[in-house]
Order: sequence, then C-alpha cells, then structure tokens
Amino acid sequence: MLDLFYTDHYALPLPEGHRFPKDKYRLLREELSRDNRFRLHPAPLARPEIVALAHDAGYVRAFQEGTLGAAAMRKTGFPWSPELVDRTLASVGGTLSAVERARRAGFGGTLAGGTHHAFRGEGSGYCVFNDIVVAIAWAREQGWARRFAVIDLDVHQGDGTASMCAGDETVMTVSVHGRNNFPFRKQRSALDVELDDGAGDGEFLAGVGQALEHAGTVGADMVFYQSGVDALASDRLGKLCVTPQGMAARDRMVFEWVRRRSVPVVVTMGGGYSDPIALTVAAHATTYRMAADVLDG
Repeated sequence: MLDLFYTDHYALPLPEGHRFPKDKYRLLREELSRDNRFRLHPAPLARPEIVALAHDAGYVRAFQEGTLGAAAMRKTGFPWSPELVDRTLASVGGTLSAVERARRAGFGGTLAGGTHHAFRGEGSGYCVFNDIVVAIAWAREQGWARRFAVIDLDVHQGDGTASMCAGDETVMTVSVHGRNNFPFRKQRSALDVELDDGAGDGEFLAGVGQALEHAGTVGADMVFYQSGVDALASDRLGKLCVTPQGMAARDRMVFEWVRRRSVPVVVTMGGGYSDPIALTVAAHATTYRMAADVLDG
C-alpha cells in the first residue's frame, strides 16, 4: 500500500466565485479512499522554523501573523485568514511527511503541495510557501539525501522553484510548461521545455521524455514529482490540448523512470482547473493509481 497525506481537514475559506478549485482536494481524497491500495493520513502542520530553512524568516513570520502588506497578499491570490495559515502549513507538512515516508518505503505522496510559484520572500499564483524547496532543505538537513531532481510537469513553469534552486548544483530542476502561459516572466530551470499553445499528446510526451533524460544526469538520491494536471485540453487555464490518456502516459513515463533508478519519489499535486472539476479530480487520481500500478504492483 502507498501512503498519502491530505490537507482538506483544514478549511480554506474563500469568497464566492473565487477561481481556486479548493473542492478538488476533498473530492480527490474521497475518490482515493475507495481504493484499497492507499493509506490516507491527515497532514500535520509544518513548523515555521522548518519553513524558514528555505524561506525568509521575516516573510514566514509576517504571513503567520497576518501582517503582510495588501499587495503581497494579493500576489498570493488568497485573502489572509487564520484558516489559510493552517491550510498552508498543512500543505508543507504533507510534503514533509511524504518525504519521510519515501525515505523509508520508496514512495510518499501528498494530496496537496506543488506550490511552485512561491519565492524565498514572497508568494505568487496561489502559492504561499514552496513546499518542495522546503522539503529539499529539510531532507538535506536530516542527512537523508544530498542530490535531488525536481520534475515539474505543471502547465505553468515552476518559477519559484527555479529561482530558489538557482546556483545549487545538487538540485536538478526540469520543467515542461506552456511558453505563453503564466508566469509571464519566466525564471531559468536547469532545463525548460516550452510548448506552444494547442500542443497535444505528441509534443507534450516528447517534452516529458526530454525532461526525464536531463533529470537523470544529476544522480539524484530523491526525486520530487510536481504532477499538475492543468495541461489537459479541458483545463480553463492550460492552453494545451493533452488528453486524459496523454496525462496517464506521462505518469507512467515518470514512475517507470523512477523504478529503473530505484530512487525514492515524493509526489505532490499542482494545478488543475478543468470544467467540470471532476475531470481534474480524475486526472489527479490517475497519477496516484499509476504510482500504485508501477511502483507497488
């Protein structure tokens, strides 16, 4: 059985009509709870001092206390609330828990996270803290791994991750994303594969193959897979035309790559804004089920 950590036990109050698809987290947990290949656990809150291993301590404190400026909060895309603080810390805590489980069992997953637009001292694009970079810093501090690969297949470039890991030769960041999509000011990953609007399964999977080949050059002790599903043709924000079958093939490619290398993998979510949201939930569920098929079959 594979262990997954969820965050929807912490409420996320948002104004009516807000574009962030908060319901997908609960719906995904409910969907996977019916699959006896998974053990689901509530994510704990990450301790602020662990978050500050990667983020500016003043930024962490100001967010916790609700003293970030209005412009800084607007950039995150969320209105501040105590509930948002808990949900954000749980999102990081789920990834940390997944790291600990991956270290022991080879796989750990979180039904949240992948908040790759957060920078060291600011949030952006529905991302407050960068859970993957925090987890890398924590795993390194614990002595669990020295070299890392971040495979980011969200349709939006992981600009915060690229920026925070720039110059660190022990972290390989690869990103396959839409050329013309958010963020409009891109950062430089170790490898960026940029796809034009309307790209379908063929172009997308070729890019994934290129990214995996490059990621293999770092000799990672631990892999983080940011498995956003907003490249789907049904996604309101994605601009690509990838089919559900193409997304499933992507997941199989990643997990077979991991299996061949016998390296622990941590799977986080990422974006997904399909209408109806059930299409996003189904694609996220396929990612974790593919992990079970390939790594725990």
